[in-house]
Amino acid sequence: MKTVKFDGVLIELVTGDIIEQGDCDAIVNAANAELRIGGGVAGAIHRVGDPELTELTRPLAPIKPGEAVITAAPNLDNKYIIHCLGPVYGRDKPEKELLKNCYANALRIAEEEGIESIAFPSISTGAFGYPMKEAANIAFQTVKEMAPSLNVVSFVRFVLWSPADFNLHWDVLKEF
Repeated sequence: MKTVKFDGVLIELVTGDIIEQGDCDAIVNAANAELRIGGGVAGAIHRVGDPELTELTRPLAPIKPGEAVITAAPNLDNKYIIHCLGPVYGRDKPEKELLKNCYANALRIAEEEGIESIAFPSISTGAFGYPMKEAANIAFQTVKEMAPSLNVVSFVRFVLWSPADFNLHWDVLKEF
């Protein structure tokens, strides 16, 4: 685990599974457009949250790249799930802006809903093919830019699946 602070917002990096972040008010789902079970993060979250989660997400779908919506977190220890659709690298343009919008929209929703702590996966870096170093830069830059305007959100965790992903993110975060 590594931590830094951006304008009073504690940023933490951990290796682990997004569905095991029960000490955070909300987790972020790297969702698909239809907000259904899929692979990776979406699959892990839906395997725990379904069938209730599918019932909650059905009326909110489809969403577009960069958009985020919120639901309760059935069968999880969190209060909420914020579902973000990240861009498919090389297809959804402008991919940098769309990825930035994922993080910004999730933080905006968290702030509006009174969420103090939120856990993010590395959005779009799995099946959607976004290069991890570039994605980490966008994620941290977005949180840093938004930190001064966050009055409720005080803790942001990035949950990385492997030690290699963790080390890459830590190397990027140190530059900030």
